Amino acid sequence: MGICHGKQTDDKNPAQIKHLPDHCSPPRSSPFHGFKRPPSPAKHINAFLARRNAPLKTLRAPNDISSTTPHRIPAELDKNFGYSKNFYTKYEMGDEIGRGYFGYITRSKVKKGESKGQDVAVKVMAKAKMNTTIGIEDIRREVRILSTITEHENLVRFLEAFEDEDNVYIVMELCTGGELLEKILSRGGKYMEEEAKMIVVQILSAISYCHLQGIVHRDLKPENFLFSSKEDDSLLKLIDFGLSDFIKPEERLNDIVGSSYYVAPEVLHRSYGTEADMWSIGVISYILLCGIRPFWDRRESGIFRAVLKAEPCFHDQPWPSLSSDARDFVKNLLVKDCRRRMTAVQALCHPWISRNHEVPVTFDILVFKRVKAYIISSELRKSALRALAKTMTLSELCYLQRQFTLLGPNKNGYISIQNLKMVLESCIWSDAMRESKVSDFIESLSNLEYRKMSFDEFVAAAISVHQLEGSENWERCSRRAYEQFDKNDNKPITIDELTSELGLGVSISIHSVLLDWIRYPDGKLSFLGFVKLLYGPSSD
Repeated sequence: MGICHGKQTDDKNPAQIKHLPDHCSPPRSSPFHGFKRPPSPAKHINAFLARRNAPLKTLRAPNDISSTTPHRIPAELDKNFGYSKNFYTKYEMGDEIGRGYFGYITRSKVKKGESKGQDVAVKVMAKAKMNTTIGIEDIRREVRILSTITEHENLVRFLEAFEDEDNVYIVMELCTGGELLEKILSRGGKYMEEEAKMIVVQILSAISYCHLQGIVHRDLKPENFLFSSKEDDSLLKLIDFGLSDFIKPEERLNDIVGSSYYVAPEVLHRSYGTEADMWSIGVISYILLCGIRPFWDRRESGIFRAVLKAEPCFHDQPWPSLSSDARDFVKNLLVKDCRRRMTAVQALCHPWISRNHEVPVTFDILVFKRVKAYIISSELRKSALRALAKTMTLSELCYLQRQFTLLGPNKNGYISIQNLKMVLESCIWSDAMRESKVSDFIESLSNLEYRKMSFDEFVAAAISVHQLEGSENWERCSRRAYEQFDKNDNKPITIDELTSELGLGVSISIHSVLLDWIRYPDGKLSFLGFVKLLYGPSSD
């Protein structure tokens, strides 16, 4: 639900989109590139919301792919949230400025205290419409999330929450500069490249902070970004955490939620993590730079088919006139395999963002996940990864160099497991981090015994083979890495030794597969075996 943009909105209408001017519409020959409103919201996304918000009965939506069993709603629900009960003694309710399923948003005023007279936004949610345990838990979670991410300038600031017999009241800062979508429309559909970059940096900064805290937003779209004021240099604020959730570093979610034009392919496949937010940022970036959506159809099913199957167009204007860095940036976000997609921190280190201006970055939780996987890998795989790391370019190393620096290497240029633990522990100051179980991940590091790690080995541990595989230079780099490995570390190995190295059980089928991994006649690892070894048992 939007906060103070002066119009009624419906945050539970996932496909709701406003029109661009006619001159910004796509050519007739490009049906997937429109920026228009579909006839109705996405059925299965709405079905998910229906399960949360429906009255007391057994639910099963006829075409709902997000549920296979009826959802039985309990006869009595606890609607006591434990929030303060004195809302009206502190705030004076003002005009309504937005509306959604659970209620509405008002422009209200502080009645007393140091902030007396200050305008705020109040999200008022009717308890009468809270008819499922899931819907009630959504509101509890939204307040928990808002209350723990108030330290970032690009996130809407939560003030406090209240309740009475009828409503829950969430008090937030008032943003008066309007939606990002309205700004896009007012500019005829697009920003200049440098202006777009300034917007994207703020979006990435907010999301990298959320992801580090173990929060995935799940509904990133231009309507959910507001400018704090009408000034030209106004900060952009991310709002509406109603569909957000906590997520562990190694967890996958399966709820199909979001907005149809911005939903990631893996969300439709019901297995996703924080990478889904990055796809949405890719869609927003595409729109900012060229004024049209990368995936479009007049029907909902067509939108999702395009998201799953179609490729965004980078041949039509204005793409040929934009920088190659801008095109590469968006392409690395709109990649359907989420394992190859940039993280928020990687995106902030991309040349398009950082070439002439180094943007502050946070720690990237996926780095810790990869380092952990490396440490428990076989010596053979570590050797293969070290060979691959030596083929990386300076631009590819930029992100890892900044992550290594944040880990605080000693004067000799080494880090240890203790460095990783200290960095993660320093981040766990919020309830969000505790709820997302990042502490469990830290505890898993405590069981690892490992010597100190240089930057070169850190690169080998933290690189994503999947991301490198998606680059244009993959074939050349993997061949060079194999030559390096073959020269220094490739020793004859038997099937039984290879099976043991990979931690696989003994079976005839495994032996037949691994035969292709060993080079005839010298018994050394083949190029195919080398590449397969790089991936290891992890899916990341």
